Amino acid sequence: MDIVRTPDERFDGLDDYPLPLHAVTLTGELRMAYVEDGPSDAPTVVLVHGEPTWGYLYRNVAPVLVGAGLRVVVPDLVGFGRSDKPTARSDYSFAGHVEWLREGLFDALGLSRVHYVGQDWGGLIGMRLLAEHPERFSSVVMANTGLPTGDVPMPDAWQRFRRMVETAEHLDVGRMVDAGCLRDLTVKERAAYDAPFPDESFCAGARSFPGLVPNTPDDPAAGPNRAAWERLSEVEVPFLCAFGDSDPITRGGDRWMRSKIPGAAGRPHVTIEGAAHFLQEDRPEALGRAIAQFVRSVERSA
Repeated sequence: MDIVRTPDERFDGLDDYPLPLHAVTLTGELRMAYVEDGPSDAPTVVLVHGEPTWGYLYRNVAPVLVGAGLRVVVPDLVGFGRSDKPTARSDYSFAGHVEWLREGLFDALGLSRVHYVGQDWGGLIGMRLLAEHPERFSSVVMANTGLPTGDVPMPDAWQRFRRMVETAEHLDVGRMVDAGCLRDLTVKERAAYDAPFPDESFCAGARSFPGLVPNTPDDPAAGPNRAAWERLSEVEVPFLCAFGDSDPITRGGDRWMRSKIPGAAGRPHVTIEGAAHFLQEDRPEALGRAIAQFVRSVERSA
């Protein structure tokens, strides 16, 4: 496996994301980067991004949680942000991403009883981890995400997005993120999302992600995801949905989760108004407050 690492200077000048970089080494000598903030003995909230973003996405959510007395850990998935990037699309798989994050969070960092927040692919991976290791979770918050099995085709908007990512001559990541927000990102914010990808050799992870979402019943991840849903139907870990009201891809998906996962019953699920796919950009404070209130309520009842 050939691996590249984005030069540190690409991330210079991120004044709005000043937390010091940490990293752990995974099997295969892959570095998984992360940042953390808040009291080391406080309940730990893990914030996981998706396609094609990185931990920077949570820069305005994390302070709300720290202000509520919580500890945050924000990893960059392998292939994204300041984590290492295998250079071949064939190096990436759904199962591989699940294992990389499991190893990073649970083995390398030794986290347990975490409050997990996942959006986009952070949710797909997190749902699999919850199904396979429910004892590691104190609570879960899912935002604009799902766990497809391929039995129902993905929406047309997602099909167009998949084709664009796989075939575009140049992957303009900053523009992609901007298109998934209701507000306009600043030039500096778009540059921050472009930063991990100096050229095409760094883009295999971002290029591969859409193709790893099960879109047909015989997709390689379809069977494992069906099995995960069977286990999730018995999981009573406290589970909250916090979806934006204006995401054309995932809107309504929270109803399925709420009906199928026992831990979601009777929870104060929220719809965040004025938020598209990247609700962390559109309404970070509202998302942060919803997470903090839920985590604190779970901690009080533990």
